[in-house]
Amino acid sequence: MEGLLTRRHFVTGGLVALAGCRPERGNGFEGHAFVANEEGSAVAAVNLTAFAVTRHIRVDGRPTRVVAHPEKNAVWAMTESHIHEIDPAKLEFRRKIALHGAAVDMRLDPKGESLWVLTRGQNRATQFQVDGLSETGAVALPAEPVAFDFARREALGAAVLSDGAAVVFRTKGPAASATRLALPYAVTLAAFRSDGKQLMVAGGAARQASFLTVPDGRTVAHLPLAIEPRALSAKPDGGEMYLTGAGLDAVVVLYPYLAEVGETVLAGKGPAAMAAVSIPELAYLFVANPESGNVTILDITTHKLVGAVSVGKEPAFLTITPDNQYALVLNRASGDMGVIRVKSVTRNRGKSAPLFTMIPVGSRPVAAAVRGV
Repeated sequence: MEGLLTRRHFVTGGLVALAGCRPERGNGFEGHAFVANEEGSAVAAVNLTAFAVTRHIRVDGRPTRVVAHPEKNAVWAMTESHIHEIDPAKLEFRRKIALHGAAVDMRLDPKGESLWVLTRGQNRATQFQVDGLSETGAVALPAEPVAFDFARREALGAAVLSDGAAVVFRTKGPAASATRLALPYAVTLAAFRSDGKQLMVAGGAARQASFLTVPDGRTVAHLPLAIEPRALSAKPDGGEMYLTGAGLDAVVVLYPYLAEVGETVLAGKGPAAMAAVSIPELAYLFVANPESGNVTILDITTHKLVGAVSVGKEPAFLTITPDNQYALVLNRASGDMGVIRVKSVTRNRGKSAPLFTMIPVGSRPVAAAVRGV
């Protein structure tokens, strides 16, 4: 059953972190954050050891997505009409390819074998080889796509469409059309359970989440929500999913392997984008609050709010460095990136993490990917 909301979950004055930007001790991360500056038509390469921009790499168009391959020497930036490949070692533009239709989303498959791009116009999910960006397949979609996801352990993808439908498709084998799932409401979000055996979908206006078996689409559970779900994140081990959206200043915790709502935890003003980190003795969910310009931090183990950090104007994107040492926050309105050192967060009530540093990155940063050297 859904957890009880209590006032103890609100951010109190004693939980608000220092807003200073003076760096504290930290090892840094040997690599770069590649930041898509939508209005600047460039990707900023941010050195995460020096905590400064090394170079702005120009692209044709307005970049809205960035993907970094964890092993191969490649980073990709997506604009509406092209994929731009960047050499992360030389920090230089390498090549670009034109897309069929207007790009909506871009993802690397869980095994790192293919880069997938979702496009409207021709309405399809297109598969590209990571070496050379040659097109290797495509899946036709029955309506304009909005977003997509891939199962970690199964050769399956899922897409949310503009007409409110959710579809599943095979990612290997001959090209095929997607199969529409039967749902009693319009879907706004979809994500696979970590084992790939079920798909979680959620509907904003309906204030519902559902778990379905895949690829057959059999309903496991329909769950009422206290919010209109708009953003999604997950615990690194897949044991919990987190939803934010309009209607309540809260994070809804889902237990995907039980197909249940766990708790609804108040977490700042207008919580939106999230990112989770879990390392020995530390497990936190970082939650961006664009309206109030801060990031609230939840202890994943207890689901209690442990603090808030002022980060800039309109924080709207969060990611964690691969070594789990830093949370990176992109502020769309102020054009900078706030850095929070994970180990400086404390569970002691009345304390929290100060902002490690703030880095100007460009005009309207909207997405980032981190690549080690």
